[in-house]
Amino acid sequence: MKNVKRIVCLILSVLLLSSLLGASVGAETAAGSGPVRVSACVAGDNGQTVGFCWYTAEPTDSVVTLRDESGAPLAGAKLSDPVCEEWEGMWMHKVTASDLPAETLIAYTVGDGNATVSGTFKTGGAADSVKFIEIADVQASSAENFEKGAATLRAAFGAMPDAAFVANCGDFTNDSTNEEWDLYDASFGELNRTYLLAPVSGNHDGFGVENWFNNMFNLDTSESVQTKNGVNYSFDYGNAHFAVLNTNDCLNVSKPQLKWLKNDMNSTDKDWKIVFIHKSPYTLGKDGKWPDALQLQKTLTKVCDETNVDLVIGGHDHQYLRTKPLTGNKLDPNGTTYLLSGTAGSKRYEVREFLAEHFMKKEFIAALVIQKGGYGNFWNGSDWRSTDERNIGGCYNTVEIDGGTLTLKSFILGDESQESMQIDQLELTKKTGENKITYTGDNTTSKAAYAVGSVASYASLLVYTFTNWLPRFLALVPELIYSVAVYDTF
Repeated sequence: MKNVKRIVCLILSVLLLSSLLGASVGAETAAGSGPVRVSACVAGDNGQTVGFCWYTAEPTDSVVTLRDESGAPLAGAKLSDPVCEEWEGMWMHKVTASDLPAETLIAYTVGDGNATVSGTFKTGGAADSVKFIEIADVQASSAENFEKGAATLRAAFGAMPDAAFVANCGDFTNDSTNEEWDLYDASFGELNRTYLLAPVSGNHDGFGVENWFNNMFNLDTSESVQTKNGVNYSFDYGNAHFAVLNTNDCLNVSKPQLKWLKNDMNSTDKDWKIVFIHKSPYTLGKDGKWPDALQLQKTLTKVCDETNVDLVIGGHDHQYLRTKPLTGNKLDPNGTTYLLSGTAGSKRYEVREFLAEHFMKKEFIAALVIQKGGYGNFWNGSDWRSTDERNIGGCYNTVEIDGGTLTLKSFILGDESQESMQIDQLELTKKTGENKITYTGDNTTSKAAYAVGSVASYASLLVYTFTNWLPRFLALVPELIYSVAVYDTF
């Protein structure tokens, strides 16, 4: 019965989108300057608050229309006051829709009322289940490489067509320029208008390119400790609570943001607690030797331990790696699992063998697939250089939560075969109804508190670098030199 309902929803979605797109494309062509870079982001629980963002070449009205599955105007929904602001030579529009009905397929248009673009999404509800897709690190500069990333996401929807939302763990583009965001939109745009997005700020989206991330997406920034180089926010979906972190904040995650995460996770009684992040605390990629991300093994993991986080999903280092459950950086069947989720794009990092036992224990690794150019490299428990040519391609992940069971499946879309191969699977089980709310206060951060916390955060990173990271780095230097000499890998 569930499958029948899902098929019906998908058919309705296609029909609604097709009919609306037919009208909107004509209007856009007639006007000559319609909306681009359209996104619909999760801005509240179960997708019942959605943040719309789009761009136009000239200032125009910011109009959003919403319709239900029958095509009738959506009753009861509220729309925020529109925003239309100049940004980098274009005009950014934002409108937030709230009080949306649960478990409803919604068709929308955005634009000035004449030149419009259309899309659909489905809201969630009170069910104790949720499905979502996760990708990371498209980080492209060329149309060809953006197309490869979009192909990976299309394959993900082939594996999970009824996903509630997509989490993108950062680095949407390489340099966060108008040209690259336009290329991203040319490849991803049509697909983006069929789902809700939960974006994560990567270093290429926020570090050194201030305000780009917050101006590309319309998110709930009410509790974000700052928005200059990224946004931290949270939401519920089904029986899971999700927190999105910004690892551009004081080079990884600032003390104010860690405090926010602790309070946020303690303010929910949802059965599952999941964190999305860009920089991953556990990695054997090229960035696994630098202190900014490695400090997260000390700071982020402590909060995850204290708040019973089940799963942390990140990116940044362009390889696939999953840890066994950990508490206090030690194996614990009841601990947190950390996933470095591979790259949906074409820039892939091989394993740095010299990092093992210095910055990450071999015994932590449950699955490792490195999509190096020329061949796929995978960890078989003893040999770092086992190869499988099918492992060359873009990586995507699907997660299904059903009551007390969470199932993660990871796939690679082969560059040559254009077929998906499953490379890993994880199943977590737990008793439901055991998480309790222990925090009910105000979880916002004042400017003064953030300023003080930022100074403390940089000081903490400096101390960590010289007292913890540096001795371990110096110890691996001989192996690093060997790696450069023999494998040309730094």
